[in-house]
Amino acid sequence: MAGEKRGLLNDFKEFAFKGNVMDMAVGVMIGAAFGKIVASLVGDLFTPLLSVITGQVNFSGLSLRLGTGENAPVLMYGAFLQTIIDFLLVAVCIFLLVKGVSKLKKQEAPAQPAPPPRLCPFCKTAIDPEAVRCPFCTSVLDT
Repeated sequence: MAGEKRGLLNDFKEFAFKGNVMDMAVGVMIGAAFGKIVASLVGDLFTPLLSVITGQVNFSGLSLRLGTGENAPVLMYGAFLQTIIDFLLVAVCIFLLVKGVSKLKKQEAPAQPAPPPRLCPFCKTAIDPEAVRCPFCTSVLDT
């Protein structure tokens, strides 16, 4: 029983500290922090600028009562509009940030095209560049 627990513990350690799991954990944490930055950028910078243009800070208070009385349903179309605007602002911010980061990355040299394959002069099949005999027709090749 103790051997099984120790084996299970070792298996868990091996799983938990593999590169993929640790990379994923770091990615989730960075993603959460990045999400806060983008939310602040949208909520603290872009939304106030949008409110200057539209004359309203927040659309979420807009609603339409569908009937009379206290229990009449209320259509909260303003909250839906605010969610759409927030989504669009977040998408634009992420696009601009990714575009900016990609410009900061070092430009990679274009890949060189692969050399054309060596063809057997007898059967015209592709062969290894260092082959001395064709594996298909067994002809002896010039080196």
